[in-house]
Amino acid sequence: MSNKIYIHGKHAVKEALVHIPQAINQVMTAQAFDDKDIMQLVRKAGIAQGKFDPSSAPKGHQGVMAQVLMNNLVRQEKAFFETLEVTPRTCLVILGELQDPHNVGAVIRSAAAFGATAVLIPEHNQAPINGTVVKVSAGMAFRIPLVEVANINNTLRDLKKKGFWIYGLEGESKTSIHDEKFEAPTAIILGNEAEGIREKTKALCDVLLSIPMDPRCESLNAAASAAVALYAWSVRHVR
Repeated sequence: MSNKIYIHGKHAVKEALVHIPQAINQVMTAQAFDDKDIMQLVRKAGIAQGKFDPSSAPKGHQGVMAQVLMNNLVRQEKAFFETLEVTPRTCLVILGELQDPHNVGAVIRSAAAFGATAVLIPEHNQAPINGTVVKVSAGMAFRIPLVEVANINNTLRDLKKKGFWIYGLEGESKTSIHDEKFEAPTAIILGNEAEGIREKTKALCDVLLSIPMDPRCESLNAAASAAVALYAWSVRHVR
C-alpha cells in the first residue's frame, strides 16, 4: 500500500480536515479557490498549503486537493485491538480480497451508515485504499476506522477467542440472513467479486448467510450484499 494518496473535491477534503487532520500532509488549491470554511480548517490544523494547475488535475476537483498519509489513516491491527471494547454491538466488516476500488469505497460507506465498528482490510491480494476508494465512500473513509490485517484467517481465529461470531456471506447457503439475531459481537466477511470467500476462510465461519432474492436476480455484487447484511445487523442493534 502506497504511503501517500491524493483526494480531491470539497466534500472529501472537508471530511478529512474535520475527522483526520493528522493524516493530511498538504492541501493544494486552485488560484481562485475561496471556500472559507475549508481554508479555516487548514489554518487551524496548521497544514502546509500549496497551489495546483486545474488543467492537470482530476475531474471534479472543485479547486481543492489534499495529500493524505496512509500510515496516519489506515490503522494497524495490533494497536486497534488493544483499544477495542468488545460488546454485543461490536460489528467488524472484513474484506475478503475485493479487487474493485468502487466496491471497497461503497462497502466503507455502508459500514459507516449502518453503525459498524471498523472495516478490516487484508494487506495482500486486496484493492488498496486510494483516492477512488475515498471518493466513492463519500468521505466515510475518514469517519470509520480502517484497519490493515496481515492474514484474514489468523485474524478470524483471534476474533473467535474474543467472543466474536463469524458470518460469511454465501449465496448458496440455506441459512437466511432474515433469521439471524446477531446477538454476539459480529464479524461479517465479504468474498472476492469473482471467487467468493476462500475455502479455508469459509471453514472458519460460524455461519454462512444467504440473502433471499427474487428469482429474476441470481446475485448481488459485493457492495450491495454488504449493504443488505449491515442493514440486517443494524436492525438488531442501531436505534
